[in-house]
This record gives sequence, structure tokens and C-alpha cells, in this order.
Amino acid sequence: MKPIKANQFQDTTPQLNAKSAAQEPFMPMLRELAQTYQAFCAYDEAHIRELGLTPPQFDVIATLGNTSGMFMNQLAEKTLVTKGTLTGIVDRLEQKGLVRREVPPKNRRCFLIVLTSEGEQVFEDVFPAHIAYLKERFDQLDPQELSQIKSALQRLREIL
Repeated sequence: MKPIKANQFQDTTPQLNAKSAAQEPFMPMLRELAQTYQAFCAYDEAHIRELGLTPPQFDVIATLGNTSGMFMNQLAEKTLVTKGTLTGIVDRLEQKGLVRREVPPKNRRCFLIVLTSEGEQVFEDVFPAHIAYLKERFDQLDPQELSQIKSALQRLREIL
């Protein structure tokens, strides 16, 4: 693979050199965003693993909880799991007896992913426990701070 040369890109933005690029005002925010994400993941994932699940398994169970099931494409859209890995996650949850695949009578070309009764019990046990665990930290923010952070993150997502 050939290395990419900076001059290969035709861009209408002003040209930056390495020094001026490092001085861009948004650079400290990027570092803070990345460090915050890493800190959240470390905090979040440690507890999920204590509950006996992987983060993607938790995501699928939490997404299916309080529903009558979802088609794979719906589940992929609603979780933080890529479509490529979702099949393997569902396979492992099925092996654990936590989900099952159902073929709907009106559309036999696809299948519905549904929590089993054991999966429902896992959802009822781990979802509130994990939310309570996160609440310990997020309760340190007042409602106005939560709203400001949410708004700032939404705005950032919009411009990206």
C-alpha cells in the first residue's frame, strides 16, 4: 500500500502545517472527549463484566428488554454493535439460553430475536443494577449540567 501524501487531497480549507494544526483551539477538547470516553468505557465495562456479560451482550439484552423482540436489522440499528458482529453475539446469547430466534409467520425470510424467560430474568436483574451503578456517578452532576453536556454532545454529533 502506498503512503498517502498530504498534497494528494484537494481541499478548500486553509492549509495547516504540523505546528499550526496542533495549535487549533479544538485540540484540547478532542483529547478531553477521548479521555472521557475511555474513562466511561473502563467504568462501564468493568461492572458489566462483573454481571457476567460482555458489553455487547449487555447492549443486546438491554435493547431487547421490555420489547416483544426485534428483527436483526432493527437490533443492529438500536445497539452499539456492528452488523458484522451481531450474529456472533446473538449466537452466544442463544447458546446461553438468553435469546431465541423466531420465524414470523408473515415473513419467513427473516427472524425475530426474542429474550427467553431466562433472558428476561437476566434483563430484570442486570439492567436496573447497572443503571444504579452508573447513577452513583451521574448523580454528581446537576440537571442543568446534564442538559448542557447532552446539548454539547448532540451539537458535536450534528456537525460531524
